[in-house]
Amino acid sequence: MLVLVAASAGMLATPVCAAAGEPADAIAVEGNRRVDPDTVRSYFHASPAGQYDAAALDAALKDLYATGQFDDVRIERAGARLVVHLTEAKFVNRVAFEGNKKIKDEDLAKVVRAKARGGLQRAFVQSDVVSIMDAYRHVGRDDVIVVPEVIDRGNDSVDLVYTITEGKKATVRKIAFVGNRAFGERQLKAIIKTSTSSMLSFLMGGDVYDPDQVELDREQIRLYYRNHGYADASVAAPVVEYDPATKSFALTFSIDEGPLYHFGGISVASDVPGLDPDKLRGVPVVRSGALFDGSALDKSNDALATEMAKLGYPFANAEPRLTRDSATQRIDVAFTINQGQRTYVERIEIHGNTRTRDYVIRREFDLSEGDAYNKTLIDRAERRLKNLNYFKTVKITTRPGSSPDRVILEVETVDQSTGDFNVSGGYSTQDGWLGEVKVSERNFYGSGNSVQAAVTYGQYTRGIDLSASEPYFAGTRMAAGVELYGRQALVSPYQSYGTTTYGGALSLGTPLTEQTSVLWRYSLYDQNVTLPPTVNAAAVSLPIRQAAAAGPQLVSSIGGTVTYSTLDNKKLPRDGFHSQLQQDLAGLGGDVKFLRTTEDLRYYKSINSDLTAMVRGQGGYITGWGGQQVPLLNSFFGGPNLVRGFAVNGIGPRDLTPGSTMDNVGGSMYWATTAELQSAIPGIPQEYGLRGSVFVDAGSVFGYNGPTQGALIASKNVVRSSVGAGLTWASPFGPLTVDYAVPLSKAAYDVVQPLRFSAGGF
Repeated sequence: MLVLVAASAGMLATPVCAAAGEPADAIAVEGNRRVDPDTVRSYFHASPAGQYDAAALDAALKDLYATGQFDDVRIERAGARLVVHLTEAKFVNRVAFEGNKKIKDEDLAKVVRAKARGGLQRAFVQSDVVSIMDAYRHVGRDDVIVVPEVIDRGNDSVDLVYTITEGKKATVRKIAFVGNRAFGERQLKAIIKTSTSSMLSFLMGGDVYDPDQVELDREQIRLYYRNHGYADASVAAPVVEYDPATKSFALTFSIDEGPLYHFGGISVASDVPGLDPDKLRGVPVVRSGALFDGSALDKSNDALATEMAKLGYPFANAEPRLTRDSATQRIDVAFTINQGQRTYVERIEIHGNTRTRDYVIRREFDLSEGDAYNKTLIDRAERRLKNLNYFKTVKITTRPGSSPDRVILEVETVDQSTGDFNVSGGYSTQDGWLGEVKVSERNFYGSGNSVQAAVTYGQYTRGIDLSASEPYFAGTRMAAGVELYGRQALVSPYQSYGTTTYGGALSLGTPLTEQTSVLWRYSLYDQNVTLPPTVNAAAVSLPIRQAAAAGPQLVSSIGGTVTYSTLDNKKLPRDGFHSQLQQDLAGLGGDVKFLRTTEDLRYYKSINSDLTAMVRGQGGYITGWGGQQVPLLNSFFGGPNLVRGFAVNGIGPRDLTPGSTMDNVGGSMYWATTAELQSAIPGIPQEYGLRGSVFVDAGSVFGYNGPTQGALIASKNVVRSSVGAGLTWASPFGPLTVDYAVPLSKAAYDVVQPLRFSAGGF
């Protein structure tokens, strides 16, 4: 096409120059078959003097070529007339792909410019070849070959076929780090997405060489250092070595860590008239003496921007100024509040969301059209949109608006699949063989709502669970949810009775701060204890018989959960604190009345690049009220959930009446502590997701407050403790866990079970 443009421009030059400045009375169009003549004439714009000079004709020529409808355009002057000679581009009947297996047709169609029912443009075809090759490069196919073929179908129509030879996958065989002293190779590999080839790469992926992803990994390493005290850390562009024999790459990241810093003095100063900095001093989340954390600076900027907007200063912005003291290795932070330029958001334009609705994206902004432009709030909106996990990519840019004090926000998104269908099976020492089918969608019809349905069928357990949630209930940042469920537990080696529970729950939750959230709920469910015909009812423990005789019990309760978390990673935490306080009050209707309170505290601390320490404390208390005792099924039952090395329902109050089934009858109080060291397995690649642990557990369940007539109930606060080791594998088929623990102290009637095994994604 470039040749045709040059040739046409040459033909145009002589006659236009000869007649420059002379008006044209008419524009004749010749050679057009599908394009209307008036459409062609609309691309000609006379000069202010009403003439078609050389510049006007040159602009028309370029605009006509840019439409992609023509293979050749020539403009001639015939007296007072302009004659436009056209050769229309052939009509593309269809665009097809052959030989592609790793990338679907619909995905390739998104990256090519040639489209069915459009004009055939040679330049587009060549650029499409490059685009297809680039798409394959992102899935590790660097030696792909793309051959375009134009098949004439007559009547000026053609088929455009891209024949693809995909070639072999270019993988990453080695990832190395140079200059890293603070963090080991395993820890750094865990924070990047690129991984080396292994036996499970076909399931887990990540071993494909993608230059764009490698660049993102480089930045991720730098941010990791910045968030862990190394403010001056830098990561050079990785050295990439290709081995043609194995068609694989070796990557080497060179790291300059710099010194380890702590925060020094923290101050807030204001250059904005009327804004008192004393009102902002407690807003930043950074604290003097703490390890330097770049993410804490970002959160402080967000918090300051929000607070200043509340105080009536929407244009003010905070700029952290860092002063390093190399002698003490401390960084003083001075947040300086400046009056930003008075700029307003004229319009928010959203593109690329073929599935997700506009309002789902707009509600993540803390500003709207007409509000003051605030870069901090826009950056926060971009992070929120990325965290939704609805999109492959999210990018927010600005362009000038209709006046100097107006800007237009452009939100570019690319939707991704948000539905899941899982069929899984497994085995655990508690539930026996178990199978589950789960269907979920976290962006239901693009509304941002989440729905899920799960059916479980096992050796001792059956159940169904239906749930849905709305993250922005009634236009607020409160999340509302509803759940319906039914569960059945059969007689097992751990209990001589069966249970059935069915009901539902409503919930309403909201974040209070970046680290704190609260969830309120109302639950209504029916619970029942059953004695199978095969069991000798006379031999069943007295509390169990009385619970079965009571028949179905309706439980109506309200409750709340307060969660505080500073964990660095929710799935695999290495540093931070997590606290969850729950309380439920039953008796607002229904058949039973009780108050239950539980607390679970965990603290993680990274010792070195491979080793993480964790300490945990648990406790709970339940009591009846209104003259009622706590029902059997609402009591606390202890086992490996508190102290490993004991069977399910293996610890806690027990009916020791001679001749009875000696069931665990539950307690009103419990406590447990854990000290654990977690580590990757030496010699096994990090991407396998295999981790080991050693632990010490201690705890107890006690305080039976049920019926005791004629029964011998053991209910003392006996300390149970154990020491052991565990292995966890985050396999593609679901988590697999094996623990072996040896009890160190126990009650004479406890049931031990040193080996615990579970597999399957439940």
